[in-house]
Amino acid sequence: MEREKIEDLKKFINQCKTNPSILNDPALTFFTTYLQSLGAQIPLKTEDVTMEDDIMESDIEFDESGVVVNPDNDDPPQKMGDKSVEVTEENLEAAQISKSKAMDAISEGKLDEAIECLTEAILLNPCSAILYASRASVFVKMNKPKAAIRDADAALEINPDSAKGNKFRGIAKAMLGEWEDAAKDLHVASSLDFDEEIGLMLKKVEPNARKIEDHRRKYERLRKERELKKAERRRPPQKKTSDQAAVSALNEGHVISVKSSIELDTKFTAASSLSRLVILYFTATWCGPCRFMSPLYQSLAEKHPKIVFVKVDIDELRDVAARWSISSVPTFFFIKNGKEIDRVVGADKAGLETKIAQHGG
Repeated sequence: MEREKIEDLKKFINQCKTNPSILNDPALTFFTTYLQSLGAQIPLKTEDVTMEDDIMESDIEFDESGVVVNPDNDDPPQKMGDKSVEVTEENLEAAQISKSKAMDAISEGKLDEAIECLTEAILLNPCSAILYASRASVFVKMNKPKAAIRDADAALEINPDSAKGNKFRGIAKAMLGEWEDAAKDLHVASSLDFDEEIGLMLKKVEPNARKIEDHRRKYERLRKERELKKAERRRPPQKKTSDQAAVSALNEGHVISVKSSIELDTKFTAASSLSRLVILYFTATWCGPCRFMSPLYQSLAEKHPKIVFVKVDIDELRDVAARWSISSVPTFFFIKNGKEIDRVVGADKAGLETKIAQHGG
């Protein structure tokens, strides 16, 4: 090799050391392919590196009618009863009288007075879930969701099956925009003692709660996809020979009759490595409908060489049939990356062809 060319090569190597990203130049593909064949790892492109930044989540648009803009954050906590106090008959009677006064005050729209009366009743009978739940309902009317939640929590601590406790905590949570918790409490209240108010609140709360769940699932999926892409980029380049071996093992254009569970797992692995769809056909020699479907299955294998057509005789591979919970034949499972994505049960020629058209693209 000429000395001048060697010097040029040295300069190029030094340039690569200074700025390795130049190896991503498409004009150098022949060179990077050679380096990778020797086990070298080529640095990521700049745009690939930025993909590792965290995904920015978009805002969710809620129906926020009824949400309290300025909740009672700064209000002092309401008086709560002392559960260690012995409740006498006189206390019970006095508490009932105070509760009745509170109900009258509520009917007259005197909510502050109702709170005072219910507080008196709670101090006299601190072990009554219904008193706490009643006061929570008044706090809801007064747009004081934090106070309502404290009372609902107290009611549910005394009686976990308090329908009113769950109801008014759910309504208060909705007033704070805590849609998922609100939906959960309102569903519990509905199962315990449904009323029209709970139904109306659920119609408002559930769409918002579903938006949160859909949003969460969307970004969980995006993050998983990003992690898969990152893992794919970091994975050493596979040799062509491994792909060729996988293609050879799948016997394109033919039906593969497997004779062991190990052989079946090998076919699944080879198909997954090539992202191929697998159709797993369970049959039996004594099965009339199977004899009708088998010629069609063979012709479909010839028509779709990039789909892996596998056949299992349930009498020969009872362990495989049991693993797939086969209760009737013929049964066709559609498998992608080792997971079932669909199935056809019975001698349904049209159904089988439709599923192949649906999943085989």
